[in-house]
Amino acid sequence: MPRVSRAETEKNRLAIEEASSKLFRERGLSVSVADVMRAAGLTHGGFYGHFKSKDELAAIACAKAFEGSAAKWKERVAAMDDAVAARHALIKGYLHDKHRTEPSTGCPLASLVVDVSREDSSKPVRDAFHQGLEQLVDVLSTLQPEANTSEAARKQALEQLSTLVGAMLLARATEGTALSDELLLAARTQLLQSK
Repeated sequence: MPRVSRAETEKNRLAIEEASSKLFRERGLSVSVADVMRAAGLTHGGFYGHFKSKDELAAIACAKAFEGSAAKWKERVAAMDDAVAARHALIKGYLHDKHRTEPSTGCPLASLVVDVSREDSSKPVRDAFHQGLEQLVDVLSTLQPEANTSEAARKQALEQLSTLVGAMLLARATEGTALSDELLLAARTQLLQSK
């Protein structure tokens, strides 16, 4: 059997990372290695040639998901004229129907928070989640022009992010009902009214 080139090995690793990032956000951290490898178009046996464990992959996939979210947030911010407009764009994008119905491509906060909270504190995914959360808090903190200190901006960002994630979790849990839409609308209205 011929050896796989270094370029092909890297391509396969990236495919595994991408597949796991989507699957973990869609179905949770209980997704099997076999499911991840199948989604990446690879055989189960090749997994350990790329990763030491599923725990390592979970941390990498979580970090990759947060990097993608932070990049999207920064792109939205850069497209706006001012901080308030940028914050409103983030809020509208986050509390959108599409984000509710497509968790595999959405923010890892609303997709992974419950699973990560159940993981032992020594698991690497906990640190990846924490670092990713800090990235998003940092972006949102820069969009608080009315805050007179960085501490006040961070506090406002934490309040807003908590509302965004909580509303999305509840909306996903009640998807298909009028309540789901009401939750998104209520959170969006509240956050867009704040300065």
